[in-house]
Order: sequence, then structure tokens, then C-alpha cells
Amino acid sequence: MSGRVLKNGRVVIVLRGRFAGHKAVIVRLYEGGRESRKFTHAVVAGVSKAPRKITRAMEKEDAKSEAKRGKITKRSTVKPFVKLINVNHVMPTRYSLDIASDLNSTLDDPTLLNPEKLSKAKRTVRAAFEERYRKLAVSGESDRARQGATYFFRRLRF
Repeated sequence: MSGRVLKNGRVVIVLRGRFAGHKAVIVRLYEGGRESRKFTHAVVAGVSKAPRKITRAMEKEDAKSEAKRGKITKRSTVKPFVKLINVNHVMPTRYSLDIASDLNSTLDDPTLLNPEKLSKAKRTVRAAFEERYRKLAVSGESDRARQGATYFFRRLRF
């Protein structure tokens, strides 16, 4: 079941643990497990704190004055998390995000086990998420890809 629904790039909602209720994207899926973990699990990168809304008025203000340039940058910051999680603890959505292939090489096994490398990887994930969020505002991409990114960066209301 999980192989057909869960795949790299799929946006999921975390159901258990500290980040329960937060959205994440599957970076790498381990079907059938490995030696260290015998169960099917996935490496996910998610949004711990979602970016705030940017309006067109803010863009016009930023264009006028270079001194106030930090407002859009400040509002578009994303706080990410990286986690290795059992697939029973995630709920797949219908959306996909094309960012997973970029993060695949960054989030490998030695990185996840070493705290120093993990913090560096989180900075890389943060930069990738923020770049994708800014690209969303100015993009001319297809509706399907745009919907997935819009959903991913919006706060989950429940």
C-alpha cells in the first residue's frame, strides 16, 4: 500500500510525536526497512513554522525603498525540521512537491546520525524551502505544481 501512495516528493502530515500536525515532504522512502530499522520508514523534511503572508503592497514598498528590504525576507523565513519517521505515523496528501530531489543528496544516513552535520543540513533545507517559497510568488509554473507548493507552505488549520 505505502509504495503506491507514498513516494519521494509526496507531501504528508505527521501524525505522531513532536511535529504532529505539521506538513512534511518525503525526501527518501525505505520500503521494507533496513538493518537498523526493520520497518518501512522515510526521511522527511517539514515546516515547523510556516512563512507569513506577503502582500503586493509589501512588494511595492520594497521596490520604493531599499532600506526596508528586510520586511519580505523576514516574513518569508521558514523554520524546517528533518526527521526519520515510521510511515504508519504519516498521512499522505494528494499534493507533491518537486523539492525532494534537491534534498536527497543532502539528507543521507551519516548526516542524520551526526548532530553537527544535521544542523548544517537543516540550514540547507531552510534555504531550499525559502527559495521555493519566493519562487512561488513570482512563478509561471503549472497549476498542479503551484497547488502543491501553496498547500505545503500554508499553515494547517484544524
